[in-house]
Amino acid sequence: MDELKTPLQSKLTTVNVIKRDGRIMAFEPEKVAQAIQKAATKTEQDGQEVSDEELQNVLDDILAELTDRFTTNVKIYEIQNIVEHTLLDHHLYSIAQEYIGYRTQRDFARSQATDINFTIKKLLNRDATVVNENANKDSQVFNTQRDLTSGTVAKAIGLKMLPPQVANAHLKGEIHWHDLDYQPYSPMTNCCLIDFKEMLTHGFKIGNAEVEPPHSIQTATAQMAQIIANVASSQYGGCSADRVDELLAPFAERNLAKHEAEAAEWIDEPERRKEYAIKRTKKDIYDAMQALEYEINTLYSSQGQTPFTTLGFGLGTSWIEREIQKSILKIRILGLGKEHRTAIFPKLVFTLKRGLNLAPTDPNYDVKQLALECATKRMYPDILSYDKIVELTGSFKAPMGCRSFLQGWQDENGQEVNSGRMNLGVVTLNLPRIALESKGDQARFWSLLSQRLQVCEEALVFKVNRAKQAHPYNAPILYQYGAFGKRLRKDQSVDELFKNSRATVSLGYIGLYEVGTVFFGPTWEHDPEAKAFTLKVVKALHDHCADWEQEYGYHFSVYSTPSESLTDRFCRLDTKKFGKIKDITDKEYYTNSFHYDVRKNPTPFEKLDFEKDYPQYCSGGFIHYCEYPNLKQNPKALEAVWDYGYDRIGYLGTNTPIDQCFKCGFKGEFVPTAKGFKCPECGNADPASCDVVKRTCGYLGNPNQRPMVHGRHEEIVSRVKHLSFSNNQVANQQRNG
Repeated sequence: MDELKTPLQSKLTTVNVIKRDGRIMAFEPEKVAQAIQKAATKTEQDGQEVSDEELQNVLDDILAELTDRFTTNVKIYEIQNIVEHTLLDHHLYSIAQEYIGYRTQRDFARSQATDINFTIKKLLNRDATVVNENANKDSQVFNTQRDLTSGTVAKAIGLKMLPPQVANAHLKGEIHWHDLDYQPYSPMTNCCLIDFKEMLTHGFKIGNAEVEPPHSIQTATAQMAQIIANVASSQYGGCSADRVDELLAPFAERNLAKHEAEAAEWIDEPERRKEYAIKRTKKDIYDAMQALEYEINTLYSSQGQTPFTTLGFGLGTSWIEREIQKSILKIRILGLGKEHRTAIFPKLVFTLKRGLNLAPTDPNYDVKQLALECATKRMYPDILSYDKIVELTGSFKAPMGCRSFLQGWQDENGQEVNSGRMNLGVVTLNLPRIALESKGDQARFWSLLSQRLQVCEEALVFKVNRAKQAHPYNAPILYQYGAFGKRLRKDQSVDELFKNSRATVSLGYIGLYEVGTVFFGPTWEHDPEAKAFTLKVVKALHDHCADWEQEYGYHFSVYSTPSESLTDRFCRLDTKKFGKIKDITDKEYYTNSFHYDVRKNPTPFEKLDFEKDYPQYCSGGFIHYCEYPNLKQNPKALEAVWDYGYDRIGYLGTNTPIDQCFKCGFKGEFVPTAKGFKCPECGNADPASCDVVKRTCGYLGNPNQRPMVHGRHEEIVSRVKHLSFSNNQVANQQRNG
C-alpha cells in the first residue's frame, strides 16, 4: 500500500487541534492519513483489499470538510467523527469498523487505567506486567501482596491527580511517570544519600525509641540497618551509604581503645598488648560488617522488598579503614548461608583513585586486588573512577541507589554537601517513539522532541511541587531525625531541603540505540555522523534541564534510566502502534540509555570508547557495563579493563557468569528458558537448589526466584560477551589503547 498524499489545505495551516487532555497542537493531516491506512492494512490482512486511489479520495474528502468547517480550532473528537462518516459515505464499512473499534479500545484503555476494580483484577489474575514489574519483589509473600494491592489503588488515583496531558502521555507510552504506585498519591521522595554521620554522631529516633550514638562498630552497623529499613519505608527509591569505610572507622577506634584498656590490665609487654588489641578489633570489624550484610538481606521494608541499598567505599587510608574495606569484600566473596549464595544487597561500589589504589606502587593496591577477586566471583563491586566522577558531577560521591548522581553543591557556608541530599523523582522520555513517528525526517524528530519535552517539564515540576506538600512529621526519619542532613521542626517546610538545587529531579531517557537505527541503520555505532546525532539528542535534554533549573531553582538532571521494566513497556506499546520493526521493536526490548547494542560484541575497550562521550550530558545518572566469560582464573583481564576505563568513564559494572547448581555442582552460566534459566548440566531451575544471578539493571537480581518482565528477560538473553581472548591479548589491547 502506497503512502497517502497529504497536501496541506491553505485554510488548515491556521487550524489547531484541541486534544482530550487540553493541549492545543497544530493540525497534522499525516496523522489522519496514518490512521486510515492502519485500519485499511488491518482489513487487508483479513482479505478485504481497497485501492490506494479509493483511500486517497477518502482522505481528500476529509480534508475538504475540515477546510470548509474549521478556521481556528477543532476538537479531536470532531476530526474522528468526520473520518468515521466519510468512510461510511464511501461504503468502506470494514475500514470504518476497524477505525471505530480502535478508537473505542483506546477509550476503554484510558478508563481502565483509572478503574480500581479493573486494575485490582489484573493483580488478582497475576498479570506478569504487574507482579513482575520489580524483580526485587517476591509477589508470593503477604507483605508484598499488600504493597502491590495498595500500589494498584495508588496508580489508579494517581493518574487522576496528574495534569491531564501528563497522564495522557504516560498512558500512551510517550513518557513514563516512574513509581506511580507511590507518587503522586503520596508526596514521597525517590532516592537519597543518607547522612549516617549526622545520625550516628547525634543520635536519632525511630518509633518509640530514642537511639543514642553508638560506642562500637557493631552497634554502629546495627543502627545503620535500622536506619536503612526506616528510610526505605519512607521513600520509594534506593538509599546509599557514602564512604562507609571512613564513616565507620571512628566507631572501630572505640573498639580498639576498649581492647587496649583490656590488654593493659592483663598483658605486660607493650607489643603484645598492641597485637592483642588490633587482632580483637579486626575481628570486631569483620563481625560488624558481616552482621550488616545479613541484616540488610533479611530486612523487608513496608514496600514488601529488601531495601535497595548501596555501600560506597575504598578511599580510606588508615589501617582500620583498610580493614573495613577488606572485610566488606571478604564477606561478599564468602557468600550467604551454608550454600554460600551471592548476596544481592547491598550493592557494593568500590572507588579507584590514582595514587591510592590504582597502580601496583599505590598503598592500597592490595585492596584493589581483593576487589577484583570479588568482582570475578560475585559481580560486585562495581567501580567508580574518582577523578572522572569529580569531572562529570562536580564532586565525588557514591550514587544514590544504583546510578543516580548528585551534582556538586555547597551550602550557605560554602561547605560541600553530598550526604543528606536526595532525588525527587524521575520521568522518562520514550525516544524511540519520537524517532519512529518522525519516519526518518530529522526536522520532524526535533519538533516532536520539543513538544514532548514540554510535557516532561510539566511532569517534573508537578513532581517537585507534590513532594513539597509533605510535612516533616510524614517521614520523621528523613526530615526530623537527620537522614536528610538538616533536622526540621514539625512546622517547617520540607522545601528547605529541596530548594536552591539541593535536591535533584530527573529527566530520564531510553533507547538511544533504536533512535540511531531509525535514521542511520542498525550498525550505526561506527558512523561518526550517527554518533554526533545521538550525542546531540542527549545534549538537547541536558540543555532543557539547565534552562528549567534557572527557571525553577531545583536541579533538573538528565538520567540514564535503568529501565528494569520500562524496556518492556515502551517496546510493547510501540509494537502495538508501529508493528514489528527490524532491529527496533522486533527485539521485544529497548536498549538502556546510551548503551552499545547488546547483541554486538565489541571488545570492552571499544565499547567504553564508544560510550564515554555521553555521560557529560547525562551526569544525573549513568553506568557502563561489560560482558565477560568466567573470570575467576583471570582477574588480570578484568583489571586491564578497569585501568583502561579509569580516565575515560566514571562508573563501570562487571557482568560475568556466577550461577551455581547445588544439585549437580555446576558453576558457570545457566542457559535461558522461556521465563528463567536452567543448569546446562542437569536442567535444574528450582531456586531452592540453584543460585542464578543476573544484572537486571544497576542492581543484580535472581530471576529464577523473582521473575522479571518479558522484555528484560529477552534483553539479558540477547547479551553477548565482549571479552574472549587471553591475558596477553588483553594486556596488549590496553597498552595499544
